[in-house]
Amino acid sequence: MYQFSRSIYRELSDRVLESPTDPAGLENRQRVLEACEDTMMRLAQDQRYFARPTCTLFREVRNFFALRDQVWVYKVIDANVRLATEYLAQLPNVGPFGEPRNCRACTRRGTPCQREPLPGRDYCPSHKHLEEFDVEPQVTADAANSQQVAAAA
Repeated sequence: MYQFSRSIYRELSDRVLESPTDPAGLENRQRVLEACEDTMMRLAQDQRYFARPTCTLFREVRNFFALRDQVWVYKVIDANVRLATEYLAQLPNVGPFGEPRNCRACTRRGTPCQREPLPGRDYCPSHKHLEEFDVEPQVTADAANSQQVAAAA
């Protein structure tokens, strides 16, 4: 994830505003770099619960750029975050740093489950009942027609 945070920083660093208390502009650049690294680390470690990494990072760094540059800054951040999420999606059943993935559940004693999760899932076979699925109700054409007929009668 280092390459993604540094890529964002390299593109943005030239346009970081100087602080009145730091004429060299190193303080603001350091803050932008730290924000980029923190966001990418959080994205790598807990992508499931990090809903909007682009907006989070943009909110953290937007004060360090001129108003005329902010649309460009958002586009740079968005493009790099998309690349990072695509990279994470392509990884095999290992974590972003090469370590084997573990089940997300905790045992009765409160320790993390050490078993390997099912492929494409977050939980092992023992804890697969904890998996949350995004189920959207699908209305078929026949069901929609029957509801309209019932409403008309």
